[in-house]
Amino acid sequence: MARLAIFDCDGTLVDSAATIHRALTQTLEQHGLPVPPSREARRVIGLSLTEAFAMLVPAAGVEEVERLAATYRRTFQTLRAAGQVDEPLFDGIAELIDALDVDGWLMAVATGKSDRGLARCLAVHGLGGRFVSLQTADRHPSKPHPAMALAAMAETGAAPGSSVMIGDTGWDMGLARAAGIGAIGVAWGYHDAAELLREGAHCVANEPHEVLALAKNAIGEMA
Repeated sequence: MARLAIFDCDGTLVDSAATIHRALTQTLEQHGLPVPPSREARRVIGLSLTEAFAMLVPAAGVEEVERLAATYRRTFQTLRAAGQVDEPLFDGIAELIDALDVDGWLMAVATGKSDRGLARCLAVHGLGGRFVSLQTADRHPSKPHPAMALAAMAETGAAPGSSVMIGDTGWDMGLARAAGIGAIGVAWGYHDAAELLREGAHCVANEPHEVLALAKNAIGEMA
């Protein structure tokens, strides 16, 4: 039976917080809105844009949230064109992907990024061909809705009992629980370990090299 490791992107594969906060700051300033501290802004990373802005600007109506999301998209594209998008891989991620591949796992991504943003991010790191399923906010409801995980399993033929979600936020853990798959939190991202456990993580990896063993344990416990 196929074993499937579904990765979040921002905060799990890549450290994009500084770039996201820069784009967020410019977006809110263009709309004359206050800019939250970086720590507060990091909490919405992983959500789809409309959900993120609805959380950051709770007084905004649906139309204003859509305008904010559109401005953010344009701002991020401008930053990318200017060579100001920095999304480095976290240390140990490349080795983790290699280890999962050698061990026979299929790999997927489930992210709040757009199709275009994810494709460019993976291409920069030469990872475009390593993932057999790419699920984004362009085609699915925001996490913690399980649609992305369900689509990844449908595309790969993996069952819930042999699949895990690897992510850094409570939204990722909620998605995993809703999809009935293993929930592996990572401590190097944007939500702390206590929150990940509270939101349903079966376990939390402190370093990428721990993930493979935790993934094996998770599907073993679900068997």
